[in-house]
Amino acid sequence: MHILGSFIKGVIEVADKVTGNDNPVEEQREVLKSLLEKASDTKFGKRYDFENILAAQNVHKEYTKSVPYFDYNKINEHWWSQLHKGETDVTWPGNSDYFALSSGTTGKTSKRIPVTKDMIEAIRSAGIKQVLALNNFDLPPDFFEKGILMLGSSTDLVEKDDHLEGEISGISASNIPGWFRGYYKPGKEISEIDDWDDRVAKIVEKAPDWDIGAISGIPSWIELMLKEVIKQHQLKNIHEIWPNLQVYTSGGVAFGPYEKSFMALMGKPITVIDTYLASEGFIAFQSRPETDAMKLVTDNGIYFEFIPFLPEYINEDGSLSEDAPSLSLSEVKENEDYVLVISTVSGAWRYMIGDTIEFTDVERAEIKITGRTKFFLNTVGSQLSVNKMDDAVQHLESKFDMKIPEYTLSAKKFDDGFYHSWYLGTTSTINEAEVFSELDDFLKDANKNYKVARSKALKGVKVNLVSPDVFYDWNDENKKKGGQVKMERVMGEDKFKDWEEFVRQR
Repeated sequence: MHILGSFIKGVIEVADKVTGNDNPVEEQREVLKSLLEKASDTKFGKRYDFENILAAQNVHKEYTKSVPYFDYNKINEHWWSQLHKGETDVTWPGNSDYFALSSGTTGKTSKRIPVTKDMIEAIRSAGIKQVLALNNFDLPPDFFEKGILMLGSSTDLVEKDDHLEGEISGISASNIPGWFRGYYKPGKEISEIDDWDDRVAKIVEKAPDWDIGAISGIPSWIELMLKEVIKQHQLKNIHEIWPNLQVYTSGGVAFGPYEKSFMALMGKPITVIDTYLASEGFIAFQSRPETDAMKLVTDNGIYFEFIPFLPEYINEDGSLSEDAPSLSLSEVKENEDYVLVISTVSGAWRYMIGDTIEFTDVERAEIKITGRTKFFLNTVGSQLSVNKMDDAVQHLESKFDMKIPEYTLSAKKFDDGFYHSWYLGTTSTINEAEVFSELDDFLKDANKNYKVARSKALKGVKVNLVSPDVFYDWNDENKKKGGQVKMERVMGEDKFKDWEEFVRQR
């Protein structure tokens, strides 16, 4: 009998029942008040008169009326840059012990996002909430005795002035609680290796010594790591070396496009749980198996606002217009796209994180990420979101029995007009014309705006099939392998020229 596992599962069941009755709307009201109170004496709090906002009858409305929207460039130029000059109490009390480096999907240049002690605690607390939610997935007691392999960025953080810098997954892993270290793989020594290929080589070497029950990380890099373990140990699937692997915690991007190629590496079914950990904080996680939507963490250091994702509210550079209306959690509706704006215990205020979401269940505060504000393909009115693109890719996988773990596209002007030019990463050999026809028909059925655009200025779709390795090599050359790096789903004109030249040289 698995005594330790049974004990841990019992504790989780009791704790989940105690904490299970929440009120997301009320929790958000309390979070906003708490944020404003704690930061009222900072330079930012005094500039925007947080004390007056707190005295208002409707704190949300007064807050949104008094404080403008910020994106990274705006808040960094006017406020966060002061932190790098040694100033304190700028947008949050004190200074930041860490700065999260994030280039995301947009390029080589790293943003430097403050991560305070309060945010570290908030991330840790959200992680505990996710562990408690495992009670809903009916996992056996022995699962709670297995190792958890977390493949993020290096935990060997860079010391700079009075703080440390690194990607958020590395910062989080370097702050795991003591009780968790016995479960955590690959362990401190391997996780500090900066070079991704070297780190994976060490994981491959140690793989037979570990009894892994769960894996966590961005799908593309986890998949490459698993393939390397399978290849080096001459396995048919990953369960031959880790027979007790039962859970994969995904994050960073939608899992859908990776599902077919990922599951092909398994020897038996596993549970996939989605998470939403950004450089700015732990935003949401999947809390129940009945849905793949994620529950917002509404009581833990982040206040959420939701701006209707409509063309009149988005500037040409992707930022929000100042007159864009802000909705609180009590005002949103299901199945509508919203730009996500957050205020946090790291001193981000009305901060446009760059993602768009939709609610699948307002009462439970459950969401899906629908795309990036800069990655909606809206040439000649087509209005294609990333989730519609993901759906189209999954449809192609099913229709042609093929695996497409990576893709990217751009609106490109040819001699006869605009086309959506797709590059699909696959090892399958199939007629590109067949894929074009099926893709075009699916998008017409799935998106009325695309259908209208196709009857006017949008001439059609062009499809190019390339090896998935091309995408990994592109990321390796343009950013850095592994960690939080994600492939651009939609590229601008200049980036797409570079991409096509890169493909031609392969």
